[in-house]
Amino acid sequence: MKINFESLAEHINVTFSDIALLRTACTHRSYINENRASGLEHNERLEFLGDAVLELVVTSFLFRKYPKTQEGELTAFRSAIVNTVSLSKVGEKIGLNDYILLSKGEAKDKGRARSIIIANAVEAIIGAIYMDGGYNPSANFISEHILNTIDIEEIVKNKSWIDAKSMFQEKAQEKMGITPSYKTLKETGPDHDKKFTLGVFLGDVQVAIGDGKSKQEAEQMAAEKGLEAKKW
Repeated sequence: MKINFESLAEHINVTFSDIALLRTACTHRSYINENRASGLEHNERLEFLGDAVLELVVTSFLFRKYPKTQEGELTAFRSAIVNTVSLSKVGEKIGLNDYILLSKGEAKDKGRARSIIIANAVEAIIGAIYMDGGYNPSANFISEHILNTIDIEEIVKNKSWIDAKSMFQEKAQEKMGITPSYKTLKETGPDHDKKFTLGVFLGDVQVAIGDGKSKQEAEQMAAEKGLEAKKW
């Protein structure tokens, strides 16, 4: 099936001089591995660039919006705005699932792994826009599709900018007088593609488990599920 990337460009309200950049932004490494004769590039270099542009634009926005807020809190605000969950939601809203080039195996995965791929592709698209048109078009895309779709005041009010692990620890100490601990329950996969399963415990009681491509990611996922389980 041939994908019309011009329609994606139109949908996200960006005019590309070189539409191949947008196609590259939507090409996952797994597709290249299965289609080596395609002559296409994967999106990881554009993702690297887009991540930097996104960080600059969001940091500049927060710096101006909260002139009396210190660096530590601004960093936390930025993390709440620019993370896998929020970026994958942006990707879903602009219909990226219909445009991402994946291997047959990756195309079947609809879980967290797909969310990460979508989030990374959003960053790659920002990188593609920057390469094609410079700072202003990429900043406009970020404003329209990210900053204008997130209730930043609500994030600040509810302290949802605090990461799940920190929030779980704060609630556990407040409500139970216990500091949570994390234990590795399982490691699977080859060294270059490990998957970790960790449990979060209050004392000897396992509250929840989480998976991730690193122990830190698995801890965050376990903490998120722990907050849900405890209704905190």
